[in-house]
Amino acid sequence: MEYRSLGRCGLQVSVLTMGTMTFGGKGDFAKVGSTDVDEARRQIGMCLDAGINLVDTADVYSEGASEEILGEVLSGRRDDVLLATKVRFPVGPGPNDAGLSRHHVVRGCEASLRRLRTDHIDLYQLHEWDGLTPLEETLEALDLLVRAGKVRYVGVSNFAGWQLMKALGTAERTGLPQFVSEQIYYSLQARDAEYELVPAAVDQGLGVLVWSPLAGGLLSGKYRRDRQAPEGSRQLTDWDEPPVYDRDKLYDTVEVLVSIGESRGGSAAQVALAWLLGRPAVTSVIVGARTSAQLADNLAAADLRLDDDERRRLDEVSAPPLLYPYWHQAKTARDRLSPADLTLLGPHLA
Repeated sequence: MEYRSLGRCGLQVSVLTMGTMTFGGKGDFAKVGSTDVDEARRQIGMCLDAGINLVDTADVYSEGASEEILGEVLSGRRDDVLLATKVRFPVGPGPNDAGLSRHHVVRGCEASLRRLRTDHIDLYQLHEWDGLTPLEETLEALDLLVRAGKVRYVGVSNFAGWQLMKALGTAERTGLPQFVSEQIYYSLQARDAEYELVPAAVDQGLGVLVWSPLAGGLLSGKYRRDRQAPEGSRQLTDWDEPPVYDRDKLYDTVEVLVSIGESRGGSAAQVALAWLLGRPAVTSVIVGARTSAQLADNLAAADLRLDDDERRRLDEVSAPPLLYPYWHQAKTARDRLSPADLTLLGPHLA
């Protein structure tokens, strides 16, 4: 297992992270998975044996059951892993049971600590933007938690580019905790993050943690053109996360993944994960599975290295169009582009 620095901080994390959104199976999350304690224990054991040292969850997953199961499974093994969780989404019916107010952030952290059976969270992440709460208030709450020893590092998730930069600027101006990472959706199915979020990570020295790297299973190789979706599948039916805007492009991408996987004696999923691990700023890719067999397949991606031709094929079939102002910059600003600019514009300058 390879380990990388999480942004500019000193924390070293495995290139694969264990995701636990399938743990619990309560509420809407039952559509994702319903991993019980015994299966969770098996999967966590597999991950630790493979060298994974970061486990990611959130207070909202299965109404807190994901954190509870994780706390039980890690009892006696807490020091073997880094724990990451999140706060922002509703956890109750009250008007203050959601958001990034000081009230909700502090109370959410304390509730997560109880469910996780631990005295600290290694990476505490803001799960989503809150446009109604001043950033200063949120950052002050995080500062309180860091100074109390309840949180070690802080990060964000699902922020837009301008929101991320505003948060980083506010933290620098006020001397409050700086974010070390962003957790984002990024995959061969949708490379939207390359417009703003990946360049921002390169420019600002943030680590990138990728959620849903297989696009909710769409890149697993099970969804093919002119074939019926797998029995019991949720994608392309009543589940729209992530949304699919161009099915033909998706199926074209899957065909290339399957072709490369077959030539390597592996799976399309392994190729999709390996592609992400070679992208700029990506620190770790979050893998989760309904079964131990799926997890074992994903774990093998840590040892897969794609060659230049394989990467070129995947880049070309999945390439996002250049939006404004990027197509204009590719034409007129190529003489003064930074490494961050080149993460998006580089392939268009030849």
